[in-house]
Amino acid sequence: MFDLQSTSVVVTGGSKGIGRGIAAVFASAGANVAIAARSTAELDSVVAELDALGSGKVLGIQTDVTDPVACAELAASVVDAFGGIDVVCANAGIFPEAPLATMTPAQLAEVLDVNVKGNVFTVQACLDALIASGRGRVILTSSITGPITGFPGWSHYGASKAAQLGFMRTAAIELAPHGITVNAVLPGNIFTEGLADMGEDYIAGMTKAIPAGALGKPEDIGHLAAFLATVEAGYITGQAIAVDGGQVLPESPDALNT
Repeated sequence: MFDLQSTSVVVTGGSKGIGRGIAAVFASAGANVAIAARSTAELDSVVAELDALGSGKVLGIQTDVTDPVACAELAASVVDAFGGIDVVCANAGIFPEAPLATMTPAQLAEVLDVNVKGNVFTVQACLDALIASGRGRVILTSSITGPITGFPGWSHYGASKAAQLGFMRTAAIELAPHGITVNAVLPGNIFTEGLADMGEDYIAGMTKAIPAGALGKPEDIGHLAAFLATVEAGYITGQAIAVDGGQVLPESPDALNT
């Protein structure tokens, strides 16, 4: 069960944070993994790190997911290297803070371009290969912020993450006849470089609000993505699954003081 050996996987935003965790889980399972990132600064070191984890091949590709041409080049490079694409983990995303009262059109456009259009362009570029696979899997990295919760300063981010789920549901219907499933993972507070930048007070507050009593790890998202990529998960599509240690469950902070 749950065999991912030689499966061809694309992970956008794969050089750090959650994307790196997703890529590491697939690499450890013996998949061939292509990580795409906008910056080349960390690609080589991450490729070397992932290459040591499993028996599959690892490829790093510089890609700007907001550019449909770059996404098409990414897909072509992966097909050339691995012979096809079975799984697309559309993970690339940004979350700059911008209060609604002062948010500029450029700030809004930047977030929507990466987090929404980037998902659509990535899936479109890989679609022919996913169809050819006969068992294609699309896994979007959304968030609890937007679809379930809100947080000051992230209205544009929350809107983009909710939009991903609208895309997911219709894409799941359109692609089901081709044997392709489309699902989304909704991370809670996962300890990444970006979260570390929020400061110790933010981290302590969020940890206190999680029933599991700890922040998540990038690999926690990777484990769900890997399951959704299996043959056994082929009857699951159009679903948004939170991985948050129970963060969205308490109706008030007092619920945790029992």
